[in-house]
Amino acid sequence: MVRGGTQIMPLKSDREILENSMHEDDPNCNSSLEPGFIEKTGPRWGPQNKGAQELANLYSPGKRAQELICVYTCIALMIIDFILILKHLRFDRICVTFVSAFFGIITADFGSGLVHWAADTWGSIDLPILGKHFLRPFREHHLDPTSITRHDFIETNGDNFMVSIPMLGYLAYNFNTKSYSDIQQDFGWISYLFLLSIFVAMTNQIHKWSHTYWGLPKWVLLLQSYHVILPRKHHRIHHVAPHETYFCITTGWLNWPLEKFRFWSTLECLIEYMTGLKPRDDDLKWAKKIT
Repeated sequence: MVRGGTQIMPLKSDREILENSMHEDDPNCNSSLEPGFIEKTGPRWGPQNKGAQELANLYSPGKRAQELICVYTCIALMIIDFILILKHLRFDRICVTFVSAFFGIITADFGSGLVHWAADTWGSIDLPILGKHFLRPFREHHLDPTSITRHDFIETNGDNFMVSIPMLGYLAYNFNTKSYSDIQQDFGWISYLFLLSIFVAMTNQIHKWSHTYWGLPKWVLLLQSYHVILPRKHHRIHHVAPHETYFCITTGWLNWPLEKFRFWSTLECLIEYMTGLKPRDDDLKWAKKIT
């Protein structure tokens, strides 16, 4: 099916997944080749892929410093806000708190999909500031999906923690400037923002777990098995080239309904029609660097 020059694909079959994605539970990372693919041209995926190596080498000391600052600032704000929430929590408002928190998680999942879709589909690592610092990891991840499993906590979570800082800072400010009655009146909104910020911050850690096939704690495996957080098999659908579906990576709850209503493909067609930009141009350019 084609809209606006862009092909809209159905959900992936098991065969498509096997033939067009990296086998992350295979240490060689190149167990399945497309028909006609010549192995001597180099690995399509994994740490030996030329494009993946070039992109990994662009990780800079300045980027590391930004991530360190963001992670420690965010953790401090998380602790402060959590203590203040416990201080003001009333059991007669527990239902409002849980409902608001649930919608915070849903919003985080949608937000992860929107950012993931935009970064995968548009832009180039040649863009000033944004390219090498924020789009580069998305390009590297498609060429070497397991690279995230070799990143430490700071590199994995620095950018997402940065996004949560304004929300957590806003909550801390309100706790220290509003009256007790105002805080109680806004407690649903506070619960929503707090869980939203927590799940936004933890999105890439959850994403990392969905690529980790050995050594995960039992509680993480339990959460994955009940689809409380993003399961490994579910996320693998996204990594079928050309990476055009299942963008939500916090819980993945919204992937099926968004795909059912062709949300991302419709949005992609609309932007392509309005701007003339070609989706995934930069992603495809790096995918060709296999020699």
